[in-house]
Amino acid sequence: MSEITALKKFNCTACGAEAVWTPSKQTLVCPYCGPVANAELNKDTAAVRENDLLKALRSLPEDEQGWNTERKTVKCQSCQAISVFDPTRVAQRCDFCGSPSLIAQDDIKAPVRPEAVLPFVVPDTKVRESIRQWYGSHWFAPNALGSKALTDTLHGLYLPYWTFDASVYAQWEAEAGYYYYTRDSQGRQERHVRWEHASGELEHFFDDLLVPASRGVHPKLLEGVSPFPTTDSLVPYDPGYLTGWVVEQYQINLEAAAHASHESMEETIASMCSRQVPGDTQRGLRVSTQYSGQTFKHVLLPVWLLTYTYGSKSYQVTVNGATGKVSGEYPLSWVKIMIVTVLVLIALGILLANSGN
Repeated sequence: MSEITALKKFNCTACGAEAVWTPSKQTLVCPYCGPVANAELNKDTAAVRENDLLKALRSLPEDEQGWNTERKTVKCQSCQAISVFDPTRVAQRCDFCGSPSLIAQDDIKAPVRPEAVLPFVVPDTKVRESIRQWYGSHWFAPNALGSKALTDTLHGLYLPYWTFDASVYAQWEAEAGYYYYTRDSQGRQERHVRWEHASGELEHFFDDLLVPASRGVHPKLLEGVSPFPTTDSLVPYDPGYLTGWVVEQYQINLEAAAHASHESMEETIASMCSRQVPGDTQRGLRVSTQYSGQTFKHVLLPVWLLTYTYGSKSYQVTVNGATGKVSGEYPLSWVKIMIVTVLVLIALGILLANSGN
């Protein structure tokens, strides 16, 4: 990764207050005076570079570690999320689960510096409205959900991800089965399979395969708000984009993420090879793969997170900070489920009664 030099903070030229990245303006904005005219952040998407994976797994230079600016780090004792934010901020509750059980944590080893950032685009006003609509779209949720799950607990977070690229050449062999039919002595049709050897090959390029490195957000919710426009909207890492926002430090390291990406690629390639097998059915698929041009990036992606408690259970709602896609968890109203169940049983009873007449 290239070494990145950036300012530690951006001050308003008029009043001296610290400006923060504002999605609706797509620039740094002073909370008192408006957009900061002299805030020049690197927005060159073409400058985002890929890094040699095999080389990085062997060693990573110390000058490519750390945040390149002063940050404060705390760890939640409840959900284990590690939050990183401006040193002037005082954290009282975890942004991921709401727990007050936070302890300061000094990095034992500086993290791999992000290569790129996907800046927030969707403003909080639009996110709040999207969440309200999301509440209303779930009929089986309790009626009180909208008032219980308040959007004033909404937080904007940069979550850690690893992206992986690779060119894959695969060869496969399998037995392809072809159906044919005969009739027995009583005239009933019987299906049989004729097995034939089959083989083939394919080439595929994986571009920005994402592996989340977050512990604070539930994995299924991150799947629900994917994809992120990483192939054309990432900008080089600059601490200015993080000003005023909380960042989760990755807790899945490069080695573990690379292993997860390899498993995902192998699964995808096997599925692609399976689709190439001719015939009506198949068995004994064997795939041999060769990888080349393996690269990676550590990136920060924008997610709006709402954590709320209903009854004794905690739930999360996530919104993609670049696309606005919503994915969330919600409790079920057993009263509504019972009502629907009774209505279905009544309807089935009427149908059975009518069919018996």
